[in-house]
Amino acid sequence: MTHYPVPPKREFLITQHGVTRNDEYYWMREREDPQVIKYLEAENEYLEKALSHIKPLQEALFQEMKSRIKEVDSSVPEKYKDYFYYTRTEAGKQYPIYCRKKESLDAPEEILLNQNELAEGHEFCSISAFNISPDQNKLAYSLDLEGDETYTIYIKDLTTGKLYPEKIENVNGSVYYSVGAEWAKDSQTIFYIKLDEIRRASKLYRHTLGTNPKDDVLVFHETDDTYSLSMFKTRSEEFIMLYHYNTLSQEMRFIPAGQPDFAPQILQSRQSGLEYYATHHGDSFYIITNKDAYNYKLVTAPVSNPSMENWKDVIPHREDVLIEHVDIFENHLVLHERKAGVRQIRLSSIKNIAQGMYVKFPDPTYEVVVEYNLEFKTDEFRIRYSSLVTPTSIVSINLNTGTWTILKEDEIADFDKNNYVCEFIFATAGDGKKVPMSIAYKKGQERSGKNPTLIYGYGAYGASSEAHFNSNIISILDRGFVFAIAHVRGGSEMGRAWYDDGKMFNKKNSFTDLIACAEHLIKEKFASPEKIAIIGSSAGGLLVGASMVMRPDLFNTVICKVPFLDVVTSMSDETIPLTTLEYDQWGHPVESKQSFDYMLSYSPYDNLQEVEYPNLLLTTGFNDPRVAYWEPAKFLARIRDKKKGDKLALLQTNFSAGHAGASGRYDLLKENALDFAFLIDRLT
Repeated sequence: MTHYPVPPKREFLITQHGVTRNDEYYWMREREDPQVIKYLEAENEYLEKALSHIKPLQEALFQEMKSRIKEVDSSVPEKYKDYFYYTRTEAGKQYPIYCRKKESLDAPEEILLNQNELAEGHEFCSISAFNISPDQNKLAYSLDLEGDETYTIYIKDLTTGKLYPEKIENVNGSVYYSVGAEWAKDSQTIFYIKLDEIRRASKLYRHTLGTNPKDDVLVFHETDDTYSLSMFKTRSEEFIMLYHYNTLSQEMRFIPAGQPDFAPQILQSRQSGLEYYATHHGDSFYIITNKDAYNYKLVTAPVSNPSMENWKDVIPHREDVLIEHVDIFENHLVLHERKAGVRQIRLSSIKNIAQGMYVKFPDPTYEVVVEYNLEFKTDEFRIRYSSLVTPTSIVSINLNTGTWTILKEDEIADFDKNNYVCEFIFATAGDGKKVPMSIAYKKGQERSGKNPTLIYGYGAYGASSEAHFNSNIISILDRGFVFAIAHVRGGSEMGRAWYDDGKMFNKKNSFTDLIACAEHLIKEKFASPEKIAIIGSSAGGLLVGASMVMRPDLFNTVICKVPFLDVVTSMSDETIPLTTLEYDQWGHPVESKQSFDYMLSYSPYDNLQEVEYPNLLLTTGFNDPRVAYWEPAKFLARIRDKKKGDKLALLQTNFSAGHAGASGRYDLLKENALDFAFLIDRLT
């Protein structure tokens, strides 16, 4: 095999709290340096050569995965005022087409936006905001063509099909969910949030249609660099809610949607450790808060005087139930809860919230995702439901009775869920904690300890890893794999304490939990060390990277996608996006020696030893604003310096993508096919 690229080492000494580290690959941060580009391109070429023998397998997997998606498809239309809104896809096209029909599904189709046309000439295309004006004649949408999650707002006149002349640049958005622009009731005013020099969403602006964005009004400036801004319009459409947040505290302000010139009014001033989230109904705000409620409770407050002294408990704190979110409709309240590791949906009348009923789900472990539910006056609540072996369904839940109606179930070619098993099991961590796992495998599969096994984990920010259906996983289940999701500490699967037990000075619990899950699968004869692979993305990349460094003997293969691996150096640099917002998540290694010592003790980049490490595939996006490309690039160079043995260590850089990888649906399948081909080649 051709020898891998060897980047130069350049001494760069960093001294903190009396400890000096030499970061010999620090120079890779210089993204304009031709040598950096040359090195990343060389690694891409090396990966192609090193994996040339699995090209046929990769192509076969891509074709399998593509065969399971319905290339010509349409979403379930959702009614908003006079129109039914939906998206559809066409064969061979990477992106959706946004459409609507007036009053009836038999009416002529009106194409609002064709993302395929917007993407022409570009290798990346993401739409974040997609907001119809209250008069339904205008569309505000935001577009990112680079992958760096810096969006530009465009406004389209839906009566003429033409764009308004103004465009608003450097706007907050997300590749994962719809955010970025909100209309006032007059259908002439748009609110949006701009990014600062470190990509922090920090300034709320108000734009009047037809005017120069340079003249837009600065409504609010968040000057505390440990806070970021977001916003949303309440389902009642009465208020624009401004949300100030960091990982420990929140604060909210509100603007009447019918009075866009109104100065934002504070709901409750920020306090360290106080978390709350509010939405609106009638003359009250309904608020989820951790005030005297570790797992949160639901309170109400009058709109006229909503500060904390006027909060009244509606649903009290419960030791065994975590409240995650609330949805409010004209006559109903939907509470999203988590108990014993799984999501629960609680329905109640707005007039009698204390009397609730729970929606029943058929699988032992599953995912529930809320659809847009645009209408305020409705008795229907739509969700997206799936499990590891149950294809995704769009389900309408009757808010009065809790009964289900399946509106659409994904059609998966050559798949029968009865041929697979889904279980919810527990491993025991070193400190005695029971760590849940969702697992799936082919029915009748022998437990011989020889099954190739893939474990996924995340375990950060309180985000729970849901057991959702992914048709790509079928390709490895059908090849004898066991697939597991390790619900490690750092997520919120087992309540708020589960989150707190996996961050700051408890972060190592996340890694030891993943190790415990792998050991449990070995003990139960699902797998053996030479047959186990682990995969994680972003903070999940830290999880699998740190676990690999702690127990290199336990895993055969590791896939780190856009991974956070250089913990101390990144969290010491305030110029990197997200750093100042996340001191309460990881620690502040500059100001605190205790934080520095603890973070240094687990940072994968700083703890590599001269041992044999598992096969390693690192992936990154050159335009990633969340975890910079240089973290996996530096890690790759250093692990090759240290490791013994001849197992592979590879890096793939997508020069046209950011944190979420490829934006087109077929391009994303090709990325997944590479991951799985690498796994199959290494484990079977």
